[in-house]
Amino acid sequence: MMLVSTGGRMRPVADEAVAWFGSLLVAVALTIIWVGRLGVSRDLYVSELGADGEPTEAWFEAALLLLVAGGSAVAWTARRVRATVPLLALWTPAVSLWVGCGFFLLASQVNCTSGCPLPVGDTFTWRDFVHTVAAVLAFAAGCVAMLQVSFSAVRRPMVLFSRASGLAVAAIAGVGGLLSLAEWQTGFGSRLELAATTVGLIWMCAFGVGSALSARRALSTPDLAALPGRPTSPRRAAAPPRAARAEGRAASVPRSRAGAPDPAEPR
Repeated sequence: MMLVSTGGRMRPVADEAVAWFGSLLVAVALTIIWVGRLGVSRDLYVSELGADGEPTEAWFEAALLLLVAGGSAVAWTARRVRATVPLLALWTPAVSLWVGCGFFLLASQVNCTSGCPLPVGDTFTWRDFVHTVAAVLAFAAGCVAMLQVSFSAVRRPMVLFSRASGLAVAAIAGVGGLLSLAEWQTGFGSRLELAATTVGLIWMCAFGVGSALSARRALSTPDLAALPGRPTSPRRAAAPPRAARAEGRAASVPRSRAGAPDPAEPR
């Protein structure tokens, strides 16, 4: 396929490629998390897969780094998307995704201690505190991005999916977090956290795929203004000049014979 050299046509090509690549990285990250979780016989929170001393520690760090790279790529391709609600339009969904990826990057480099205890009371450590706060803020930023996209001018299926995903992640992760804080039904809470993580990453993949398809549609749409010799308004260009129209009207008026009354004059 030959690429068009004009900057306006090259941009959709790059956006489509980056969007597909970002979605693929996020999908790989989600697969690593699920493979690691299925390989553990006990219930545990997602962050515990990367806890100090766990067999899946290195794999979980790799999954978070892939998520950071893929999420940043998806955010870049969607940098022009903006919510239509004034409060949500203060910044773009891309900024929210980049903020979330930044906190995921921090969480990948500051993993929790063995067992990932809550950073409260006798189990408090700064390491667990930093990891927990970074993970919570990353989830929150992702929910904000979903909410912003759900009130934007993207296609309606993506709007509805973003709205449902944002509400689901906020509710599921919130309940799971409360169960963890209460230290009650923590096994069920860990499953809720895994479900919230899965929904969030699936949404990011879908958002990337939607951005790629939008870039492809923009690439296939003919740019009439960019073609040489093409008038900016074909309808106006096809209209005859005003002088020619006036001459045509004058020619259509019947001429009177010599000595005959002029039909245009009032009687």
